[in-house]
Amino acid sequence: MDKISQLIINIKNAAAVNKTDLILSHSSLREAILNVLKKEKYIEDYKVLKGDGIKQRIRITLAYDEKGKSAITDLKRISKPSQRIYYGYKQILPIKYGHGLMILSSPSGIITDKQARKDKVGGEALFKIW
Repeated sequence: MDKISQLIINIKNAAAVNKTDLILSHSSLREAILNVLKKEKYIEDYKVLKGDGIKQRIRITLAYDEKGKSAITDLKRISKPSQRIYYGYKQILPIKYGHGLMILSSPSGIITDKQARKDKVGGEALFKIW
């Protein structure tokens, strides 16, 4: 399984059962994605934990509102290892009437669909979140 799919499935499952924290193995791609999700308030925080030897882990704290409802309703993977999907900035449409995000891997790094339209840059569509 690829690292992005594993990340979004674990976040989706943890949000479904109202877990506050989850721990995953570290990668720089996962950290970049989590940084974008933190800026957009889908997760509360993340922290890179020192592991034994070379292995590092990431502790992710999910965001909930005052009623205990998760900030994440659903996640959908778009691009897969067997089928990469690329969009130009003119092809990127708002997700859920602007209430969701598409996370893209672009030449300028991991960005949201809103940032891609603003910067007029396209890239590989990784997943949608709302």
